[in-house]
Amino acid sequence: MVRLFLRRSAPLASLMRPLATIVCVVLSAALSVARADPLGVPSEVDIPSGNSTLHAELYKPDGDGPFPSVIALHGCGGLAGRSEPVLPRYRDWAEQLIKDGMAVLLPDSYGSRGLGPQCGVKERRISGRRDRVADVVAARRWLAKQPWAMPDRVSLLGWASGASTLLWAVRPQLPDHVDPDFRSAIAFYPDCRASSGLGWSARVPTLILIGGKDDVFSPPACRQMIDGARGRSALTRIVVFPSAYHDFDRVNLPLHAVAGSDAAVPERGHIGSDPEARADAQKLVADWLAR
Repeated sequence: MVRLFLRRSAPLASLMRPLATIVCVVLSAALSVARADPLGVPSEVDIPSGNSTLHAELYKPDGDGPFPSVIALHGCGGLAGRSEPVLPRYRDWAEQLIKDGMAVLLPDSYGSRGLGPQCGVKERRISGRRDRVADVVAARRWLAKQPWAMPDRVSLLGWASGASTLLWAVRPQLPDHVDPDFRSAIAFYPDCRASSGLGWSARVPTLILIGGKDDVFSPPACRQMIDGARGRSALTRIVVFPSAYHDFDRVNLPLHAVAGSDAAVPERGHIGSDPEARADAQKLVADWLAR
């Protein structure tokens, strides 16, 4: 009977070995996904904004808070991808800010209005100076009502056209800003030409980050804007990364010229990653938001 039992158990053992291997592979894959996607899926929030609703995505640290918060403003390519609520370039920054203990609210200015990417659109149906600034104010008011958000530690962060909106949102002339005001603001490669010509200044500390070789917008215009604000503005600073181009803070984006046929990218110029400038920018952002 013992020999019979051993003969029957041998095939069972041979079946268990590959099964155990499969289980290990599946568990390993699941752990890898968890490590690669620490943020998980953002929470969808609806924010009242006048007679309409502003849709936004929220990343928040675990726990009840209260947390400092960042309102992050997408560029002309929009917030969402074809199959994802937040493009990787913004998820990447959200992950960095979450590690620093901050909540990140990303208003979807285009999707909320039924619009797609606007980079190459000649007749835009949304104004960065008016509509998107209204989105900023609505997002700030919504955060002021959240028990997990520190009311005096809400900052602004924006990229490209979102950064240009930020420049309008921090001007002293904004009539309906919320108290307490924004803690600080950071603008990645904004279009400073209009603001520079209008005697721009800021009511909150504002940092401009732009590549010296940016040929989508104008680094000299941003320098002129900051220089013109001295003595009549809150603290302002510009950092120009000499060898960097537009979109320098994106991950693994080969430098290339862009064409105006794609509404999701700028109409002209070059875009591409610059790892050294990106690393420096991450430190500057962390320090500026910790002020």
